[in-house]
Amino acid sequence: MRELTDIGYVREILERHGFSFSKALGQNFLINPTICPRIAEMGNAAPGWGVLEIGTGIGTLTKELAKRADKVCAVELDQRLFPILDETLADFENVKIFHGDAMKYDLAGLIGSEFAGLHVAVCANLPYYITSPLIMRLLEERLPIETITVMVQREAAQRLCAPIGSRESGAVSVAVAYYGEAEKLFDVSRGSFMPAPNVDSAVIQIRLHSENPIDFGDEAMFFRIVKAGFAQRRKQLGGVLAGALSLPKDAVAAAFADAGLSPTVRIEALTMEQLTALTKSISRAL
Repeated sequence: MRELTDIGYVREILERHGFSFSKALGQNFLINPTICPRIAEMGNAAPGWGVLEIGTGIGTLTKELAKRADKVCAVELDQRLFPILDETLADFENVKIFHGDAMKYDLAGLIGSEFAGLHVAVCANLPYYITSPLIMRLLEERLPIETITVMVQREAAQRLCAPIGSRESGAVSVAVAYYGEAEKLFDVSRGSFMPAPNVDSAVIQIRLHSENPIDFGDEAMFFRIVKAGFAQRRKQLGGVLAGALSLPKDAVAAAFADAGLSPTVRIEALTMEQLTALTKSISRAL
């Protein structure tokens, strides 16, 4: 079978099935022959592993995952792709494609029923419009996943992997660092796709903690502070939290002092350890 990165072959398949790209679904199919094998190799597609893919395209990445992993399950929203996938993945008996929206699909149930006894990884070329919401869903639901290896817009990759306390960090950076450790693996140029998007991409990997290495105290309070602070990241954090948490300013000032911080600090300047100390101090003040 000809390769799914052969532009002529891809066009032939799409025309034969009457397929047209959907901008609303953020469809950009990979045609660079080096990218999908790298994602599969670096994303833990290997014996003893089950891989969950979000969005299949025409199966370019799916095929590389299936060559290496024990089992691949993919959740695909666009039913128009299913006849194409029947053709492009016909040689692989270790692949199952499920129709649904990955933001709503019962991923815990899928993993439990399909990947019993296997290590689990997520690999995907994510549509840009669901990047942060989907990654947050995978993290917050504490699914039995060990790694998440995804291609995202390059700017999103910078935010997701930004060191906490840097100007590039945001609420999503803190959330990712709370649940795991993120790393940018490699860049991908816009010319690697069909059709070519208007931005470049990058592949990142999040290695999830089996248990948090830091005692964060009250998790709900931690994220209330993070969300409130980054919603007004240019303002002094003491004033922001006094309003968001309905606390007297003197109680907030005392909590900051207890954490060794000034209430005039902005949240983007705080390290994870400082955010943790502040969370514990404010929790004691309530």
